[in-house]
Amino acid sequence: MTTPQRPYTPIVRVGDWLVCSGQIGMADGKLAGELKGELRQAVSNLQELLATEGATLADVVKTTVFLTHMSDYERMNEAYVEVFGDHRPARSAVGVTALPLGALVEVEAWAYKPPRSR
Repeated sequence: MTTPQRPYTPIVRVGDWLVCSGQIGMADGKLAGELKGELRQAVSNLQELLATEGATLADVVKTTVFLTHMSDYERMNEAYVEVFGDHRPARSAVGVTALPLGALVEVEAWAYKPPRSR
C-alpha cells in the first residue's frame, strides 16, 4: 500500500459508503514501473484499503483514473479490465499534468458497503 506522502486519510467511511483516496502504483517504496504495472499495483493498494473495512473490489461503484498521458488510455483500459474482471464500476478518466512521486496513473474509488453491525 502507498505510504502517505502528505496529510490525508486513505479511506473514510460515511454511512454505507467508503471513499478511497487516490492510490498510485507504489509498493515497498518503489513505483511498479510501466503504466500497466502501476495500475495493477494501485488497484492492489485499493484492495488493501477496502479490506480494512470488510469490502472488496466487487463493492466498488465508481472510480476515477488519473493519467499523466491520455495516450496511455487504451493500455490503461487493458490493465483495468484485467484487475476488475467482469465487474464494471462507473469510471472517469482524467488527464493531468503530473502525479505524486512521478507516477503515471492514480486511481481513487467509492464503494458501497453497509457496516456489518446492521
